[in-house]
Amino acid sequence: MNIILIGTLASLAAGLATIIGALSVFFVRRVSDKFLDAAMGFAAGVMLSVTFFGLIAPAIRVGGIWRTALGISLGAVFLMFMEKAIPHIHRVTGMKGPAIRLNKIWLFILAITIHNFPEGLTVGVGFAGNSIPAGIVLAVGIGIQNIVEGLAVALSFFRATNKMTKAFLVASFTCVVEPIGGLLGASIVCLGKFLVPYGMAFAAGAMLFVTVEELIPETHSRGNVRESTIGIIFGFIVMMVLENIVV
Repeated sequence: MNIILIGTLASLAAGLATIIGALSVFFVRRVSDKFLDAAMGFAAGVMLSVTFFGLIAPAIRVGGIWRTALGISLGAVFLMFMEKAIPHIHRVTGMKGPAIRLNKIWLFILAITIHNFPEGLTVGVGFAGNSIPAGIVLAVGIGIQNIVEGLAVALSFFRATNKMTKAFLVASFTCVVEPIGGLLGASIVCLGKFLVPYGMAFAAGAMLFVTVEELIPETHSRGNVRESTIGIIFGFIVMMVLENIVV
């Protein structure tokens, strides 16, 4: 099967894991801020681990330190551009991007969508630029992260609106962009072997930017720093073990 198709389908599967987490809103409606911040910390830890072990380390092995550094920088700059170009809203930092009048729900969806694009990109690049087992591990890791993120987003939205079905739909809809990122990442890397380290490093830079710029500050915003930190460390370790016992 075409590696681009495999990468796209794998990123779709990882994205659909968000729906599994979002389903929790129909069964668990009251959770503490500490639990939500620890859960999002876990998701951030998985993303950091994927960035280092699944993307940066193989990029350095394939292309050396300078190509990797350039790729990381380009990925971070690209996400900065997306943050400025797309109107969206965050609970901590408030409104970002162009001053366009949109429903707050759509602004929230756009914010999560910006977060999810690098995840799809990571899976696509992982399959096209590394190996099938490595790509599967990345897809599983992103899927685990998406389950946790879907749970946290749906429950947070339900707490704010008291609308269960809408919370589920909003959290679930955010996964749509992941196969687009997967298709783009796999397609670009497949253009030539020389693009492999740049592609992996680019995805790493995008993931690193999202995690440090938005996700970690969100988990610390309600004062549950210890809980979110433990979540980050635990998520990092889980993904680190998965990366090293499978690949």
